[in-house]
Amino acid sequence: MSDQDHPQIYLITPPNFELDIYPDLLARVLDGHEIACVRMALASKDQDHVSRAADALRDITLARDVALVIEDHVMLVERLGLDGVHLSDGARNLRKVRKDLGDDAIIGAYCGTTRHDGINAAEAGADYVAFGPIGDTPLGQGERAGFELFDWWLEMIELPIVAEGALNLGLVAQFGPMVDFLGIGDEIWRQGDPLVALKTLLAPIS
Repeated sequence: MSDQDHPQIYLITPPNFELDIYPDLLARVLDGHEIACVRMALASKDQDHVSRAADALRDITLARDVALVIEDHVMLVERLGLDGVHLSDGARNLRKVRKDLGDDAIIGAYCGTTRHDGINAAEAGADYVAFGPIGDTPLGQGERAGFELFDWWLEMIELPIVAEGALNLGLVAQFGPMVDFLGIGDEIWRQGDPLVALKTLLAPIS
């Protein structure tokens, strides 16, 4: 990242969305704010549904030169013409995934709150590591990826990092200057106007 004070924005789709509504919402956000990457993070395990969703989003991101990665479904990356995969289980199987997809594919790894997992992912060939949640959430075990983790990573590791999970204005102001990417999803998609919500959320670093 060329300017450490301005992280790039990494959008995360809702786990469920309507194919006749969401693609237009995504297109509006991409047209209204610079976005580096979109992660398709569908909860569905239905291959046909996931494929149709990927086709719809790929047309939008490709037209705007925005990378599109899919969460966990490694076998669908090449089949659907996607840019890569986001692995939600850290470094597990990452070396094999890198071998299977090749050097050109984007491979990211979510490593929760654990520095050790992040280091393992970096050594295994990840293009980026995501830590989170950085905010309070009732989901999971209640752990947070603290400021000290990102501060240490910035000093010690060159691999890009994503800060994600329960962001708010204060956290954007605090973590924005420390990270390469802010991962933003539910924070905007559950609002009436996602683009307005995104710009409001990013106001502290705009």
